[in-house]
Amino acid sequence: MNEILKEQFFVDDLSDDQKHVITNINSYIKQGLTGDTSSVAIIEGAAGTGKSVVLMELVRQYMTDRHYRTSLVVNHPELYKAYRDLAESIPNMKASEIRRPTSLINYAQKNHKTYDIIFVDEAHLLYSKSEPYAHYRGQNQLTDLMALAKVVVVVYDFDQVFQSKMYWDRDLLNKTIGGHPHKQFDMNFQYRMVASDEQVTWMDDLTAEKPLKPFPENSDFEFKMFDTAGALFETIKKRNKEVGMSRVVAISGFPRIDGRHNVEMDSFSLPWDEWDPQRTHWAKREGSITQVGTIYTLQGFDLNYVGMIIGPSFGYDKQSDTMTIIPEKYSHKEIFKKRKDMQFSRAEYKDFIANVLNVLMKRGKYGLYLTAYDDDLRQRLLELATTGE
Repeated sequence: MNEILKEQFFVDDLSDDQKHVITNINSYIKQGLTGDTSSVAIIEGAAGTGKSVVLMELVRQYMTDRHYRTSLVVNHPELYKAYRDLAESIPNMKASEIRRPTSLINYAQKNHKTYDIIFVDEAHLLYSKSEPYAHYRGQNQLTDLMALAKVVVVVYDFDQVFQSKMYWDRDLLNKTIGGHPHKQFDMNFQYRMVASDEQVTWMDDLTAEKPLKPFPENSDFEFKMFDTAGALFETIKKRNKEVGMSRVVAISGFPRIDGRHNVEMDSFSLPWDEWDPQRTHWAKREGSITQVGTIYTLQGFDLNYVGMIIGPSFGYDKQSDTMTIIPEKYSHKEIFKKRKDMQFSRAEYKDFIANVLNVLMKRGKYGLYLTAYDDDLRQRLLELATTGE
């Protein structure tokens, strides 16, 4: 088994909190398997709380037991590759039982297949509308999955919603589940980062457009502000040589220069990440050190150090001393696609963009290196980092 993936998704020394959640979900699954209608177990928690670790422990229990008809689905292409890779190294587990949700739904409906348990990681990436371009012609993927299984175990984080076609909030989730039995299992403990609660709160406050403060220095988590993206990149390359799994990431909005759509700032110029059909996921590929990561390659994965370039869609308001979100400068138009069944306000689009930044900042276990494209924002964050006021 790939050791990096094993370390992230299968933990030998589960915490008491994780064991408690697993025990409770197991009881709920056993109860649901005897019911007359499908039931839903909802694992909910913020980025870095170990949701996938809990899910994969349940997956290992049930998907290696031939008494159960099971499947694991995830709509994130990089996570899909990682889980298929893991499955081939787990005795009695079949990689073929891990699918993208559209693939499973279309296959099961065509062949009249049903399941005892369907596990769904990153369920906030399920389509909540028809998406014919992606070969999904239903109206809601969770509804379709519930029709296929006695129990559906879903992992949700509403703060990781980035696009209209994958829009979820608590009201929509409750409406989708309807009268089906369901139970929520909360995970509110941070495991990815060695950062303190106050440091995590600083990241949350930054993306929530709250007044800026110095980054708390009360843990071993390493935070550093950079005046240039070039210097940030050199530090990330150094960390990558030392401990590996260190990458530069950025937010959409960088202008095209001479026909190039790279991330370009001061001496820094690198292309965006690219989806690649090869089996090794982006975060682990050696060549990805010379690309800039996004939510599409990193959501759900751990890094050791993150070099975060806050893009042009974020500015600074001196009067309120806050970072501001500017949707008009966000160049990845996928998040702005219209829906017939609901409309989104400018504030909601700002939330989508804020969620992207928040999740990317929290990819690093041991450190966050930060810079910003906007001159005023960068200088204010540098001022706070150097003077504390």
